Amino acid sequence: MRVGLDIGGTKIDAVAIDDDGAPIESLRLASGFGDLAVLTNAAEALARLRDATGHDFESIGVGIPGLVDPSTGRVRHAVNLGFDDVDFGHDLSALTGVPVSVENDVNAAALGAYHLMGLDGPVAYLNLGTGLAAGIVLDGRLWRGARGVSGEIGHIPIDPSGFVCPCGQRGCLETIASGSAIARQWPTGAEHPAQALFAAADAGDPEARRIRTALATGVAAAVRILVLTVDVESVVIGGGLSHVGPPLLECVRDVLDDWAAQSEFLASLDLPERIRLLPEGLSVAAVGAAMLGRPESVLRA
Repeated sequence: MRVGLDIGGTKIDAVAIDDDGAPIESLRLASGFGDLAVLTNAAEALARLRDATGHDFESIGVGIPGLVDPSTGRVRHAVNLGFDDVDFGHDLSALTGVPVSVENDVNAAALGAYHLMGLDGPVAYLNLGTGLAAGIVLDGRLWRGARGVSGEIGHIPIDPSGFVCPCGQRGCLETIASGSAIARQWPTGAEHPAQALFAAADAGDPEARRIRTALATGVAAAVRILVLTVDVESVVIGGGLSHVGPPLLECVRDVLDDWAAQSEFLASLDLPERIRLLPEGLSVAAVGAAMLGRPESVLRA
């Protein structure tokens, strides 16, 4: 039995899986703030899972935001969790006595989506959250690239006169197609800003329609990049913006259909048919993290 933790800014989703990758027990705790609090709560989640299943764990996997060194388990710049440079994998292993693998949360989610959705071939998980990034899975195994930046397509500049990106470049894809892009252009007190944007656009607000079109165009560009660079068979759209649901998918497909009408080459790629939404309720990052303990789950560069 293996266990995975999806550690976010507010919660820890924990799941135990069997040898086939099927979830058999899960729970959720608050993540806390600061390295000691997060480590303590992670250990508590693991203890509760152990009690619930009645089994010890062969391995522990962690999906976590920030800059992650999977070879050491060290996590840097996890600002939403309140720490900057922590040997998280080593520290959690010392607390539990079980080997711990640590991975960026988007990569973990990509691996989990591949298995829980029953996908085949090369797959990209396109995470539309505060930022934009993708995880790549090639025939069931996570691909990190030579230096761990595979899938960081949010930092591909597409508009030289656009907004400055947190990465220091200007006009990156992330500045157009992400939660932060919506927040900058459509300030609102709504609990779900993207859904409020789509509702305003449907109601005829011209500025909301403009922003929605730019968002859909940016997501479509991300899909095109992933297909043209890796030729993935499927692009799964997840992250906070995916909760907009079918209206987001419809808008992105409309853009891709328009491009296909202008290019026989793009039409031949069937881009609209390659994208799908992550189904609600799937703990993909936690399940993907749990699978990190299986040696065959990661491709080596």
